[in-house]
Amino acid sequence: MYRPLLQKKNKHRVNEKIDARKVRLVGDSSIENGIYSIQEAIQFSRNRELDLVEINPKLNPPVCKILDYKKFLYEQKKRKKQFKAKQIKVNTKEIRFGPQIGDHDGKVKIKSAEKFLMRGDKVKVFVFFKGRSIVYKDQGKIKLLKFAEEIEEYGKVEQMPVMEGKRMYMILAPKKF
Repeated sequence: MYRPLLQKKNKHRVNEKIDARKVRLVGDSSIENGIYSIQEAIQFSRNRELDLVEINPKLNPPVCKILDYKKFLYEQKKRKKQFKAKQIKVNTKEIRFGPQIGDHDGKVKIKSAEKFLMRGDKVKVFVFFKGRSIVYKDQGKIKLLKFAEEIEEYGKVEQMPVMEGKRMYMILAPKKF
């Protein structure tokens, strides 16, 4: 079966591919901003050895700019890459324990939560109830609140304790230093 190669679709229409009769030119300091016929706009762009690029096709008449299209695409790609690099990816770490956790075990869990929060990760703390331990829901909530109190210099409570099935959880977010 023959399949033609798919052409990469450009986001913008350029030069003769613009199908409007009139366009609004913006951004070029040597030409007065305003509405021009498509032929005039293309002629302006050819005189400067640049491209006429449709920036906003939804308006009537469509908004166009005279610029170097390849350079424009390169700068857009570069901007997108910089924006992506500035985004902070937040990981969520989980810590779980039962409602009857001992003091020493609790301190170990707190130390690991502090380490996660200092790294900038969120921490989801679970109290899981097995079998008949579901009777101790209030004890589980108290443990979670004490946990939050112990760790308050490193993180703040983003979501208060919530019961979900046989486990109760709370979410802690790192404090900005």
